Amino acid sequence: MISKRRFLTGMAASATIGLVAPIARADAAPAFGAPVNPIAPAEFAARIAKLQRLMVAAGVGALVVEAGSALTYFTGIEWYTSERVTAAVICADGEPVIVTPVFEAPSVRETLQIAAHVRAWNEDENPLATIAGELTERKLMAAPVAVDRAVRFFVVDGLRRLGCAVVAGEALVNACRQIKSPAELALMQRANAITMAALRQVHGQIRPGMTQHDIAALMDATSAAMGGPSEFSLVLLNAASAYPHGSHQPEAVREGSVILMDCGARVHGYQSDISRTWVYGEPTARQRKVWDTVRRGQDIALETARVGVPVGSIDDAVRAFYAREGWGPGYHLPGLSHRTGHGIGLDGHESPYLVHGDATPLAPGMCFSDEPGIYIPGEFGVRLEDCWHMTETGPVLFTPLARSIDQPV
Repeated sequence: MISKRRFLTGMAASATIGLVAPIARADAAPAFGAPVNPIAPAEFAARIAKLQRLMVAAGVGALVVEAGSALTYFTGIEWYTSERVTAAVICADGEPVIVTPVFEAPSVRETLQIAAHVRAWNEDENPLATIAGELTERKLMAAPVAVDRAVRFFVVDGLRRLGCAVVAGEALVNACRQIKSPAELALMQRANAITMAALRQVHGQIRPGMTQHDIAALMDATSAAMGGPSEFSLVLLNAASAYPHGSHQPEAVREGSVILMDCGARVHGYQSDISRTWVYGEPTARQRKVWDTVRRGQDIALETARVGVPVGSIDDAVRAFYAREGWGPGYHLPGLSHRTGHGIGLDGHESPYLVHGDATPLAPGMCFSDEPGIYIPGEFGVRLEDCWHMTETGPVLFTPLARSIDQPV
């Protein structure tokens, strides 16, 4: 799936017209309270220990994780994927091993947050043989080797050709990442607070003639100035608001325009995801009715969220309400064509998902978006989205829900 950020950067940019400079300064982050700290090394060590306990229980010898969010989650390493493999081999016992090119090793070590052995490989060597060699030394070649879902096929295929019994490691990774710690929740709280504050500021600066690109650029600059670099700023205007991730067709604000903004920021890697929809000028009765229906859908999602219920039942409850209101049924348009929400953390979209059929039991510490939109092709769409985390007593929002179509932020 193409990310919202990649979709936006792929669209043709328009000329910026009369943008109002963000009021917030680059040093404005303290306005949100005490500084929030990145994840501490002790928490990274605890993550490795938990993963190792899970691997022992599952009879798995090691987990291989390539560059990406899972590598960051377990080791702190912030790296990118390329034809040169950088990966962590986390064994069920002992220190993890980081496999990376020789000339990249110093850079990789800069963000490494755990005790680990770095095994660097030269350009004429096979990094997969380096991984297999490490497993052989630890007498783990006979045990299953799990791989994160983001590990690429050529890595899986290469390990199998070298004699590794490769199995899916998604369940192991999910069992760790789905439950957020207090430190993770604090980072997500800050990211959401920044995005909401930026939305409030941008909402008051939108003028007729501004394009979706103008508004997105203003949102990016405002969020960054507040201390939360923008992860994405998706702006859908007029008929394009009926397409959840937008259109390449140029649009501009005019009297009566539907404006849908879906935006997220990052704080020490952790993300926010907030959407607001309103009308520039006076909404029609139909627009008000659809907006109110979507807003009620958000409430139903939160009312359904209870510890132990399958997360997919949240989607079912919202969709049943929409059907009674004449939308759908199911995922059909006009109505709600996408899931009611998704997990969120280091990735904007993480498991589990608020989608029909996801039987994952809702547990304290899980974080989700709540975004039950309604889309009417050829007319307009409405999406309202806020993020929340589960507690023993019920869901807790990171940001207040929208009050009305006239007071969306």
